[in-house]
Amino acid sequence: MPLFCRAKCRHVNALYLVDKQLQSAIIGRMYIAAVPNRTSKPAILLRESYREGGKVKTRTIANLSKLPGAAVEALRRTLAGEKLVTVDEIFQIVASRHHGHVAAVLSAMKQLDFADLLGSRRSRQRDLVVGMVAAKLLQQKSSKLSTTSWWKTTTLAETLGVEDANEDDLYAAMDWLLERQERIEKKLAARHLQQDGLVLYDLSSSYFEGASCPLAARGYSRDKKKGKLQVNYGLMSDPRGCPVAISVFEGNTSDPKTLLPQVAKARDSFGLERLVLVGDRGMITQKQVDALKDIEGLEWITALKTGSIRKLVESGNVQLDLFDERNLFELEHPDFPGERLVACRNPALAKLRKEKRLELLAATARELEKVRGMAGSGKLKGQDAIGVRVGRVVNQYKMAKHFLLDIRDERFDFQVDEAKVASEAALDGLYVVRTSLPAERLDMADTVRSYKSLALVERAFRSLKTMDLHVRPIHHHLEKRVRAHIFLCMLAYYVQWHMQEALRPLTFADEEVIEDRKTRDPVAPAERSASAKRKASTKRLEDGTPVQSYRGILENLATIVRNTNRRPGANDDEAPVFLDTAPSPIQQRALDLIAEISP
Repeated sequence: MPLFCRAKCRHVNALYLVDKQLQSAIIGRMYIAAVPNRTSKPAILLRESYREGGKVKTRTIANLSKLPGAAVEALRRTLAGEKLVTVDEIFQIVASRHHGHVAAVLSAMKQLDFADLLGSRRSRQRDLVVGMVAAKLLQQKSSKLSTTSWWKTTTLAETLGVEDANEDDLYAAMDWLLERQERIEKKLAARHLQQDGLVLYDLSSSYFEGASCPLAARGYSRDKKKGKLQVNYGLMSDPRGCPVAISVFEGNTSDPKTLLPQVAKARDSFGLERLVLVGDRGMITQKQVDALKDIEGLEWITALKTGSIRKLVESGNVQLDLFDERNLFELEHPDFPGERLVACRNPALAKLRKEKRLELLAATARELEKVRGMAGSGKLKGQDAIGVRVGRVVNQYKMAKHFLLDIRDERFDFQVDEAKVASEAALDGLYVVRTSLPAERLDMADTVRSYKSLALVERAFRSLKTMDLHVRPIHHHLEKRVRAHIFLCMLAYYVQWHMQEALRPLTFADEEVIEDRKTRDPVAPAERSASAKRKASTKRLEDGTPVQSYRGILENLATIVRNTNRRPGANDDEAPVFLDTAPSPIQQRALDLIAEISP
């Protein structure tokens, strides 16, 4: 017999033997056993138990150790009598939508009783507002049309039952929200503001696209958008920076004019008979102080402007050599009757301002030197022409007050006014906090800490304006829509504020900063804790997992999807089966932290 024929017969005989063994195994009881191995992984064996001569015996049919675990498990289930089918025979995935980040935001809202803040009864308008707030937190779209398109790619619209909403529905919901603003802010104030407690208030602005809104006007642009109309809005928060209320004003409204309406809101609407209002020196001016003194139960904390500080230094009331031994001290002055003044000097800030001034002086001098050369060579003639060019230079660097200028028809000269530079340098790093509070209610250090807490409101404005919530540019043209838009953004920041606080353990945020604010040196620059520095340098948490940003966590959670499954050939009336991606350990930890949020 040829060699290849003998080999083929041996192969057929082997197959026949295995087939007979399998038949015998079915007659007996076939099973899979894991046999321990001292030096290697357990051996996975296909075995059969059978009876021979009245005794139960076992024999090994095959070694399955090299098979994948899934194949071994499939064989195990087959031997147990289960019928195995492919997934496609049971279900077909007919839709996949992003779900994890939606679940996180809606979980935070649930913990905050957010829907009840909007209205005690569920309604379509309430669901639409919840959806718009969630959309503000999760996507970077601006128009309502793009919002309704975007949220259908997630489980948001389906969860809230607003899949059929269109652009007009969202605008109507904004009108509904604006009608309830006063009630919602009352609820927030009841949660977060206390009698005799601090209330932080500051003003900002955002530029406007268009020219038809009655609120839009030209004013001091904090967005540095020259020639753009804008609207102003004032944010009121608790001492932690958690937002409570927001008011919208015409774009040319000055800061002080917005203050007294906020006082009236806090007292009349929120029922705060006694409070401490904290505002910056541009907000609580002397005129405002005079008006606040007549309001019973109202105290305030602010700071002096540079001109007033200079007078205190020149009169000897603030002696700079006192700062050699300490960085703050308290004083009184007849120009500020019934007030306490706390003078502070920050050496780090003084150094920074000195370096910045020298840099600007040098840059200005270089440009003025060019102008002097042009005037001397005849390229630039005439006092007016030279003056215009010089003005352009000194205004660019805001250094006009520090230069002595000699402008003539055929030449130009300049020199640094060393006396003025020295006078300004003496005030570097120096600021004076003023308050109506007596020392027994708030000591020096806590008075300064309270004033510096206004930085938390600035943080809110940064979040509202930048990549988080996009309050700007404002595209609405009706006054009520502008007001509703800004209020909607504030509500979104309210949810985001709580989420960011809850997720501190997973982000680069300093977890110890809340307690540190209560005890740290009120004048010295704030320093991150050792744990925060470690996170920043290693980019790792203590358990070795990567540190993430708040936005990064949301993007990570968005990879959790919800699959909609149906049986092949099923009728539309048959309910689908939903399967969500199992969260990873880091995703689950984020969801757990959010689930612990409390108002």
